[in-house]
Amino acid sequence: MSESKPEENNAGSSLNSKTNIEPDSKPDSKPDSNSKSDNIINGKKADKSVILAVPRGFCAGVDRAILTVSRLLENSAAEPKKTNLPPVYVRRQIVHNRHVVADLSERGAVFVNELDEIPDEAAEAKIPVVFSAHGVSPAVVEEAQRRGLNVIDATCPLVGKVHREVLRYAKEGYSIVYIGHKGHDEAIGVIGEAPENVTLVQNREDVKKLVFPDGTPLVCLSQTTLSAEETEDTVAALKKKFPSIEQPSNSDICYATHNRQAAIKQIAEKSSCVIVVGSKNSSNSVRLVEVAQQELANRGKAFLVDDAEELKDEWFENAETVGVSSGASVPDVLVDEVVLALKKRGFKNVKTLTAVEENMHFVLPKAVR
Repeated sequence: MSESKPEENNAGSSLNSKTNIEPDSKPDSKPDSNSKSDNIINGKKADKSVILAVPRGFCAGVDRAILTVSRLLENSAAEPKKTNLPPVYVRRQIVHNRHVVADLSERGAVFVNELDEIPDEAAEAKIPVVFSAHGVSPAVVEEAQRRGLNVIDATCPLVGKVHREVLRYAKEGYSIVYIGHKGHDEAIGVIGEAPENVTLVQNREDVKKLVFPDGTPLVCLSQTTLSAEETEDTVAALKKKFPSIEQPSNSDICYATHNRQAAIKQIAEKSSCVIVVGSKNSSNSVRLVEVAQQELANRGKAFLVDDAEELKDEWFENAETVGVSSGASVPDVLVDEVVLALKKRGFKNVKTLTAVEENMHFVLPKAVR
């Protein structure tokens, strides 16, 4: 994973800076510069509003993974076809978004759940096999090596960091308490690094069941797509039960998770309804809805949609301002379509709210640079 160092990062550095709310710069957005908070202008009802969260959508790790598959497809299309095999295989969803997966599938990528679905001929033909952004366990890596598969690892470097932490702490004799979602691809891969050393917990109730021999060195790690707020109760319970438990000096929480949740809190403060664009199997998208709903409280509802077709008119019956954001695996074109659908429903005054500027980039795998 050393090839995937961040090139630049000030993401999260200005979370406490002044929030900027600006009119959306797209040509079809024509916000009234004299709009008032009560939506009354010169005695007339003003257009209802949309507030777009910034940052939203693709994070650096997701962008890297999708671009990896896209580059492989482009490279294959530029060469004479030598076999009847697909141009690239991808183990599991490259990212948790069905539209992204569908688009890459239409371009020729074949997604498989496990490596045994890939024929031996693919190894002989050196067809690329991409590991998803969520990472894989050493057992998967070993199987790929045994079969001679041409692996391109698109694991997010931030996930790779947690893998290395597990290996280091396990080697030093620690028992590792990993806060994550059972069955999530990232959690499966991380735990697979040292299953005999890692115990998964999802909440403070799981912490109550933990038992370790006296004197066992303990460390707490977490899934990158969780937030500090989401894990704080569990961490507090761990520290109360095991006062000597350690944590890495640098948080495992992904910068993008932190930033998108900070932004959605701010738009939810100013909205009576919030729409999050994302797939239901996307951990960070689901969490954005939860964060927005906490901020909205009884003022309105937050909803998760894969695309504009899932919007329902009744959600907006009493809304004057709708906040819109998207998960880290969501292309912005899907957000654009949601905004267009909202404009057709009378929400024509489109603004953006910037909570933090992101400048994180990850180097692509060597095979596609």
